[in-house]
Amino acid sequence: MRRREFIALICGAAVWPHGTQAQAGGPRRVGLVMGYDQESEEAQSLVTAFREGLEKLGLRDGHEIKIDYRWTGATNPAHMQQVTEELVALRPDLIVSSGSPTTVLLLRETKTIPIIFVQVVDPVAQGFAASLSRPGGNATGTANFEASMTGKWIELLKSVSPQLTRLAIPFNPASAPYADIYLKYFRSVAPSFGVEVVAPAIADLAALDSFCATQVGDAATAVIPMPSGFVSGHVREIATIMVQHRLASLYVLRAYAQAGGLLSYGNDISENFRTAATFVDKILKGEKPSELPIQFPVNFELAVNVKTAKQLGLHIPQQLLATADEVIE
Repeated sequence: MRRREFIALICGAAVWPHGTQAQAGGPRRVGLVMGYDQESEEAQSLVTAFREGLEKLGLRDGHEIKIDYRWTGATNPAHMQQVTEELVALRPDLIVSSGSPTTVLLLRETKTIPIIFVQVVDPVAQGFAASLSRPGGNATGTANFEASMTGKWIELLKSVSPQLTRLAIPFNPASAPYADIYLKYFRSVAPSFGVEVVAPAIADLAALDSFCATQVGDAATAVIPMPSGFVSGHVREIATIMVQHRLASLYVLRAYAQAGGLLSYGNDISENFRTAATFVDKILKGEKPSELPIQFPVNFELAVNVKTAKQLGLHIPQQLLATADEVIE
């Protein structure tokens, strides 16, 4: 190859846009990786929230943008790897990642395509960003966990189960690569409540059921399943296991209380996906992910299932009922 042709080729590659659609003057290409099964009702509602957020900003799928949807499931690392590789190979203008496992894989595949993560635990500790205010790399987005929440969760469980001295936090390693970070926060605050933390690794629902069977009816033990794609994919089953084994439990999502869980306290994740839409808009307009601060949720909701409390023989304080956003009879 002649020197002049070689220089022209290199210069052309340097300015080539991420999305092939953008080069042709068509809609900008947005990748969306959901670490859920496609049949999940929760996941479908989150996608709807994301699309609604985009449409309010004038970004309609099939018009101003084209969304490439990918579903990885929550506990199959090989499939997740394949899906993320395929999406990066499409060279979209940016990619929205629904959680930590998919974000880890995407950042291994590309350091140039902007990544917008949603609902992750401590993005700085996981290496997704240099800092919260200035992420510094090609990734930014929303975090779904704030350290002070751990104390609030233990406080809520203590209010309905005063005998609590042992907190079990079961986690699925395949869908919770942030487990050590998450547990660190609990172990730092639990002693101030006189509570010991145990963290059994569970590969599936059968393993969770087996663990809970060893704790049946123990008033000193309560459970907070570590939030992850695995847990989100088995909302009703996990809530049922806790009731069957007569264990007080608390969850991050209101859907768990509605499905029979005792308590839930956390933010509405659909808001994270609407916020992700604002990141999409800013990046497509030319802003850099390295300079867009990571955002945390500001609104939290408490749900109490009185019916489940009665099944467990637990008393819900009137003050807790009065402050709940939803009381399920």
